[in-house]
Formats: sequence, structure tokens, C-alpha cells
Amino acid sequence: MSAPSIPNLFSLRGSRAGSRGRGRGRGGHAHVAAPNPDATIQGTDTDAAVSRMSAVDLGYLEDPFAQYFVQRPVVGAVRRLPIINRGTYARTTALDRLISSFLSSTASQERQIISLGAGTDTRCFKLFSQPTQSGLIYHEIDFPAISTKKLQLVNAIPQLRSIIRNPQSEDANWSSSSLQNGCQYWCHGIDLRDLAKDDAKPLNGIRTDIPTVLISECCLCYLETRDAQRVIKNFTEKIPNLAIIIYEPIRPNDSFGQQMVSNLAARRIRMPTLDSYPDAAKQQSRLKEAGFDLVNSLTIGDIWRKWVAEEEKERVDSLEGLDEVEEWNLLADHYIVAFGWRGDGFREWETSL
Repeated sequence: MSAPSIPNLFSLRGSRAGSRGRGRGRGGHAHVAAPNPDATIQGTDTDAAVSRMSAVDLGYLEDPFAQYFVQRPVVGAVRRLPIINRGTYARTTALDRLISSFLSSTASQERQIISLGAGTDTRCFKLFSQPTQSGLIYHEIDFPAISTKKLQLVNAIPQLRSIIRNPQSEDANWSSSSLQNGCQYWCHGIDLRDLAKDDAKPLNGIRTDIPTVLISECCLCYLETRDAQRVIKNFTEKIPNLAIIIYEPIRPNDSFGQQMVSNLAARRIRMPTLDSYPDAAKQQSRLKEAGFDLVNSLTIGDIWRKWVAEEEKERVDSLEGLDEVEEWNLLADHYIVAFGWRGDGFREWETSL
């Protein structure tokens, strides 16, 4: 495939409003002329929400909460290209499987999830809406503007407010302990780079004595490599029973990857870790060096082939059809889910993944 025909994988655009063929970077509408890099990165959260909504609308995913985080002035305007919808599906399936396995392994005890750069992610609502969910402490960290906006949405929308009840706020930080079965929710409105500082302040509500999963979906990749390492270190130094899930692009140096980087540059976006960890081996090494005893990784292509049952593949294939098979294979092999763990609470990761 020639470079000009490679889709802009990071903005995940290519919508075809009103047509049949139609994915989250952290990332709808790109803020190409954003006044500063932080504003541009915050804008990728809109891309994420639109990609999720596209996959839900077309039947790839079930998510009753996605609709509340997307403005939809035109019917069909949130539709993405089929390969992007499939990528969103595969990426969501991978994280859901890892998180579900973690929660199953720790069902009889308190456990914790910390989502970096969570933005408008809806996973917390989906988990807390499960009647049997108990003892889960869920943290989300993002820029103050995004945290504040999420609080406004929760307060304004009954379906969200019924899940995260009576939120208490202080500036851009807010939380709720009024959830079912001892669950808690914390939203921290801070710049992640503050966690990379030597004098970083502890985050309210973080438990260091229970099994914890740290999630970075296209988040740490926006930081300078040293800052990304220090953010992870902030948690590895404090939490002994810890796992991490990282979803990021890889392979920037082949022709497809070079076009990805070009697409990023056109949006005034840099991903420093893309050069530092360009392949699966480097991604696994970073987790080993960060202190995780066991590590693994799969590309989105691997996840589609190995983690999606044949019957489910047939269902997904029937939703739109996929003419761009070559493009899909290239796209899927340029994104990776890397994960590592140590300590107790991850039994199913060791035995079933």
C-alpha cells in the first residue's frame, strides 16, 4: 500500500457520514491549530469518544454509556472506516479480557484500577453498573479541564449520576464513596508530568496494600520517555502487587510507520516513546526494567487472531464487511498491548492468557 493511502491512524478519522463503510487514539475532530501541544493532546480524547461511539452504533461493542460523551449533530457523523472500527473492537476486547481476568482473580478481596489519561473512557461506568461488582477502587487521572468536564457530565446526566452517586469535589479532583458494595471512584485532575517529579504529591485515595492494575491507553506515549518511566516508577515504588497494561503504536521506521509519524506531525503531536520502544521486544524490556517480573505483549493483529473466537469473528465480519484486508493487517500490526505483573492477584494472567 502506498504511503498516501495509509489512513491517519492517530486521529482515527476517515468518517463517511451516511455511507456504509465507515475507530480511539487516546485519541471526532482534531484540533489541528491548537494553541499548544497539551490542548492538542486533550483534543484526542474527542477522537477517542467518537471512535468508541462508531463501534457501538454499528454493533461491534455494547456500551450504553458511550452516547453521553459524544455530540451528535448529524446522524451517521460519528461513523469510522471499517478497519478503524475493527481496531477499536480488538483493542477494547483485549483490555476487557485482561481486566476481567484480574477482577475474577481478586473477586473475594479489595482491588484497584488506576487509569492514566482516562479522558471520557466509560469503563468505570460499565464495571460499576454490574450488580455483583464489589470492593473495586477505580481511579482516573487526566488534565484538570478533562476531569472537570467529566464531573459536569456526571452531574448533568441521570444515567451517570445513578452510578457515581453524590460526588464530592475539590477543584478538579472529585470522588464518590457512595457506590455499591464498597466500591469507590476517584478522579484526579492533574498533569501526569507532575507524577514524574521527585516531589510528586501522593494522590488521594490510592491504596498501596491491594492488587492494582495500572492502565495506559495511548497515554504515556505522549510524555518524554524519561517522564513516562518516572510515572510508572511512582507506582512501582509504592505498590508491591501491581500490573500494568500499555496500549501504544509501534514500528515507526517502516513505510507504514513513517506515514503514522507524518500524520502525527501534521497534527503537531509527538510520541517520544514510539522511538524509544519501537517493537514488542523493547516494550517488554521496558516493563522488565520497570520492575515487573512477568511480561507479555500482543499486537492488535495477534489479539484478533488468538483472542477472538471464530464465531465472534464471523459476527464482526457481518457488520460491515472488510474490503481493506491489507490495510487492516498493517494497521493491526502497528499497535501493541504490552502487559506485565508482579505479586499476588494476577493468577489468571499466568494461567489463561
